[in-house]
Amino acid sequence: MKILLTGSNGYIGKRLLPVLVESGHEVVCCVRDPERFNPPKSISSSISVIELDLLKESTLGNIPKDIDGAYYLVHSMSSDGDFSTLEEECAINFREALSKTNTSQVIYLSGIVNESNLSKHLSSRKNVELELAQGSYNFTTLRAGIIIGSGSASFEIVRDLVEKLPLMIAPKWLLTKCQPIGISDVLGFLSSCLFNPKVYNQSFDIGGPDVLTYKEMLLEFAKSRKLWRRIYIVPIMTPKLSSYWLYFVTSTSYRLAQSLVDSMKVEVVCENRRINNILNIEPITYKEALQKAFAKIESNQIVSSWKDAYVSSGVAYSISDFIQVPTFGCFKDQRASRVDDKEKTIYKVWSIGGETGWYYGTWLWKLRGHIDKFNGGVGLRRGRTNLHEINVGDSLDFWRVLYANKEEGRLLLLAEMKLPGEAWLEFKMKGDELVQTATFRPLGLAGRMYWYAVLPFHGFIFSGMLRKLAKTNS
Repeated sequence: MKILLTGSNGYIGKRLLPVLVESGHEVVCCVRDPERFNPPKSISSSISVIELDLLKESTLGNIPKDIDGAYYLVHSMSSDGDFSTLEEECAINFREALSKTNTSQVIYLSGIVNESNLSKHLSSRKNVELELAQGSYNFTTLRAGIIIGSGSASFEIVRDLVEKLPLMIAPKWLLTKCQPIGISDVLGFLSSCLFNPKVYNQSFDIGGPDVLTYKEMLLEFAKSRKLWRRIYIVPIMTPKLSSYWLYFVTSTSYRLAQSLVDSMKVEVVCENRRINNILNIEPITYKEALQKAFAKIESNQIVSSWKDAYVSSGVAYSISDFIQVPTFGCFKDQRASRVDDKEKTIYKVWSIGGETGWYYGTWLWKLRGHIDKFNGGVGLRRGRTNLHEINVGDSLDFWRVLYANKEEGRLLLLAEMKLPGEAWLEFKMKGDELVQTATFRPLGLAGRMYWYAVLPFHGFIFSGMLRKLAKTNS
């Protein structure tokens, strides 16, 4: 069967894609920026890729007419502007576009919306469900709360809090109840619902067997990692202070922290779990979900991470807009060095950042990250998804990967830190030389002042980094 998969580049979509292919389906992958889409080569013969932006009417015609089923995995966690209106418009456009196809079923992954007082984001998701339900196809909604898996936003935020803070003075929303579910079970429900008449035109809550407060989730995480932790709840922490608390302690962006705090004040507990019996699925416990997540992390097998989404930086752009590094009106620091071993140098370049660090003056990179964080930027806390592999679109500390070609020996990064301008960092093999180029396009006088202010540091940071990358014994 031919399946339309929206959100193919997202946390859930990346993991659902191989599951659908393994089940024998032909999958049409919908992405807003094809440059950022890097599916496994092993499934390339079973997929096709189309550009689809549900807010751009010109791209809606790219949806094939002969699709049999579709997944709607489009969500917004941005708090800028009237996002609920935009999400409603996306849902309506999608519904109307599918009315011109052969689609027999649409499956939507939403949030648990059983409380009378919902956050703005949960209210928007409920409204999206109502809009999609008016389509001419069979409609199934799966409502999940906290999703636990390697690279999920919930898991990474819990991990940051527990591993960084032995003692927590926490806001009262940590006493809110939730029902976490493992990512493997979410994928199981999503795939098992496809073309199953028993779930047509219905909504279901999906969750694990444990109903926990966020405080209990944190303490159970600490216990599983054999860490001593204490949490004290204070009633005086406002939503704004709570958002700053999450922002500075975890790798989340401030806008995402605001959205999470808003939603975490609402209980997300299943009203019933009858779908478990319909599909014969018994979800694993929170503890088991944590164990599976860490098994993936320890084996360096993280399939997708929320940090690679643009929401982690609070910006959105097309890779193609920045892949051509400008020259006019730019400052440039270019250095070259003969390498001892080309393969080892490329391996080092492909391992840069994250846990590996920046090879030289890493403490200065960390200091720059702290400064960026205090100025509302992403800092260095996102790290990287994979220790030694890089794909276009990945986040890499406070950079975004624009181009990555190991055979060519070229890696191009775009800065997502707060800057009075735009910055690129490029590594490129030319014969037996590694050429390292930092380019900065200043924005006005502030940009020029910034460049000259940091110029003294470039001499030893960039030269030291190049030397470490080029020399085998460095």
